[in-house]
Amino acid sequence: MTHIDYLAIGHITRDLTPEGDKLGGTVSFSSRLAQALGCKTAVLTSSSLDFKWQHELSGIEILSIPAAETTTFENIYTPNGRIQTLSGNAAPLVAQDVPKAWQRASIVHLGPMDDEVDPAMIHLFSNSMVCLTPQGWHRQWDENGRVTPKAWAAAADILPLAAAVVVSLEDLPDEETFNLYQELCKLLVVTKGDNGCTVYYDDEIRHFPTPPANEVDATGAGDTFATAYFVRLYQTGGNPWESARFANEIAALSVEHSGVSAKITAVQAHLKKETGQK
Repeated sequence: MTHIDYLAIGHITRDLTPEGDKLGGTVSFSSRLAQALGCKTAVLTSSSLDFKWQHELSGIEILSIPAAETTTFENIYTPNGRIQTLSGNAAPLVAQDVPKAWQRASIVHLGPMDDEVDPAMIHLFSNSMVCLTPQGWHRQWDENGRVTPKAWAAAADILPLAAAVVVSLEDLPDEETFNLYQELCKLLVVTKGDNGCTVYYDDEIRHFPTPPANEVDATGAGDTFATAYFVRLYQTGGNPWESARFANEIAALSVEHSGVSAKITAVQAHLKKETGQK
């Protein structure tokens, strides 16, 4: 295994949509975008053997823990927010699953979807910039699979260890949790959909509006934002403000397309245009 620039850890998912099943999950969006941004990328995940998805992550090193089921979500977006349903869970992901060679990745992105990532895994990566999108640690679901926010028991122990944390307000259970995040995180970015994002860093708070976009499919927008933010943060040596501007730009572009591949293709075309490539 070669050196990895960007390691994404979490469940890939089967997303149920009106157009049919699509590949989803934080690691799907994040690994493809990191690759598009020039990173040598790897994914640690889990799924059932009958879910054929690896071809959509071509060129990315993959380790998938076999499971009886693939984590499956359905997202319905309404004027009052997202209605999310979970059916099936793949295998838990623990420290022993991470190959030795991947433990020195430049950027590590822990992106749980259904409370599957052991947060203690963060201690493996002493030479990495470890970043979190903790939404999956805040999810609980009832007997019908309806997902609602919950408190995350390990937050006080894990959040201070992360280089950067990106979270949506709708993924947090209450204002008390939001205040706890502000207190514990070195660098906190709160995404607010088409209202942009707010960055909390070094006793300074700045809001960054998002560019206008013709929304087609918002699924994965938060993951796309987070990955763009983490990569640009690393590339700039830790500039939280430029990273927010760049991430807003990429996320706004992504919502104008449906499906992982279409979103990444649009981003690649945009980046080539920005740099003058043909």
